[in-house]
Amino acid sequence: MVEVTSLTKRYGSVTAVDDISFKADSGEILGFLGPNGAGKSTTMNIITGYISSTSGTVKVDGYDILSEPKQAKMKIGYLPEIPPLYIDMTVRRYLDFMFDLKRVKLPKKEHVEEVMRLVHITDKGDRIIKNLSKGYKQRVGFAQALLGNPPVLILDEPTVGLDPKQIIEIRSLIRSLGKKHTVIFSSHVLSEVSEICDRVIVIAGGKIVADAKTDELAATLSGNLKLSLLIEGTPSTVITELKKIPDVTGVRKERESGDNVCKYTVDYNKGADIRRDVFSAMARVSCPILEMQSGNESLEDMFLRLTKEKGGKKK
Repeated sequence: MVEVTSLTKRYGSVTAVDDISFKADSGEILGFLGPNGAGKSTTMNIITGYISSTSGTVKVDGYDILSEPKQAKMKIGYLPEIPPLYIDMTVRRYLDFMFDLKRVKLPKKEHVEEVMRLVHITDKGDRIIKNLSKGYKQRVGFAQALLGNPPVLILDEPTVGLDPKQIIEIRSLIRSLGKKHTVIFSSHVLSEVSEICDRVIVIAGGKIVADAKTDELAATLSGNLKLSLLIEGTPSTVITELKKIPDVTGVRKERESGDNVCKYTVDYNKGADIRRDVFSAMARVSCPILEMQSGNESLEDMFLRLTKEKGGKKK
């Protein structure tokens, strides 16, 4: 549905987006994750046709955003980080105005009411927008993006500045929208993206540093996996037996805890589950396992490491 190929954007000597390529399929919620200044907003502005690229192409449902802008933009609903609201209008009047501006070819009254119902603002239709809370203003922004039932929704950090209750509500709304739309959703909050999205792209310094299904993200970001063990027994025996286990790539004694008890870190290959083999190996040599837990780097730590390695650039 959305295909980005070799996209680059330069501002003089600064490269904000550096030769990135990805696809977002129909019905997919794609998370675009990166620290502030990584190039997320620049990429989204190019996808929506708000700014042009230096090189590369963006196609929306087969239409090139630069050479066929009218056809491509008709396929897109866009919610920028700051919703484009006319705050002195009522909610209904604003949506009527946006309906006309977008030249939507649907029954006006019925469609506006349907969109308001979808984002749960029907009871706010006669309220002046400037008198609404930030959460409801964000919902009005969602409503304008949905006018015309575009198959693609581009959401640029839609939960920034919201309180916890509003964040939960907006996340739930995005998940529901993903059932009928292709959604590209940007954020710098890892937990938010991993909770909402089917797939995550991590961008840093204008480059894509990871692209994976949400449930595979940890394995993609990390090379080897780790197991942390607290074992009672002679260290030389423990290390020798652990190294015999298939898929184990390294064993380190971290510290002694007294009474012949030591903590160990075991590295092993992605896709392997060595816990049963570890238990069996230690049972054979009568070395009791007192603790066993994942010693893997957290998603947050991996994200910070990756983005720090690549560095960041301004949006």
